[in-house]
Amino acid sequence: MSLRVAGAQLAVTADIEANVTGILRALDFAAAEQAEILLTPEGSLSGYSHRFDVEAVRRALDTVTAASREQGVGLALGTCFVEPDDGRCYNQVRLYLPDGAYLGFHSKTLTCGSLTDPPRGEIEHYAVAPLRTFAFAGTTVGALICNDLWANPGCTPVPDPHLTQRLAGMGARVIFHAVNGGRGGGRWSEVAWQYHESNLLMRGAAAGCWIVTVDSCHPPHLRCSAPSGVVGPDGEWALRAEPLGERFFAYTIEVDAPR
Repeated sequence: MSLRVAGAQLAVTADIEANVTGILRALDFAAAEQAEILLTPEGSLSGYSHRFDVEAVRRALDTVTAASREQGVGLALGTCFVEPDDGRCYNQVRLYLPDGAYLGFHSKTLTCGSLTDPPRGEIEHYAVAPLRTFAFAGTTVGALICNDLWANPGCTPVPDPHLTQRLAGMGARVIFHAVNGGRGGGRWSEVAWQYHESNLLMRGAAAGCWIVTVDSCHPPHLRCSAPSGVVGPDGEWALRAEPLGERFFAYTIEVDAPR
């Protein structure tokens, strides 16, 4: 069984209209490449913040999901979103089938926080829902958001739950990983890059899963905080995008290939 995936390394900002325009460009690319699903970065619709115009994001979501349905491309869409059922804000990857059917969302589980008591930071602002998998085109898939995968020890005030391996234990064969990491262009950006890449490869191999990953490319003059591309269950890059500026890619995953 195969799954054709697309990824979009986009410049994510607080400008919701600009974010939508970028996602629509990526959908055009994914449709032209006959991809079944498109992955976008963390916060790619709303911007990476708990402070956003809730109604504007809902309208933007309607625009993007209508376009994906029309193009026949599913979505693993990164956005912050206030769920109408409980009124709580989640940092999400929202999953949609190519026909537009909504499967549900993964919420960021390892929200970043200071190593203080109590921890401060985004951990104070986002709710967390239980880890889950999704059935997509005959394949069990999961999603993770940024620190969910690499559990940065400098901003993870809880024990590392090894979410890649947990998803694999729940049957996931493909993990969609939406990223929006900090970068400054200095020494610690380089250290973080090495940490992020090594974790993608090591955790992919440990879980025996495919990992599709995309980072934000904002600001455009700096290299991304982590590589975008596709990691195989052998812990090797099957495809890696250039780490500067907007980049789109497509790749056919052989889901049943030996681990």
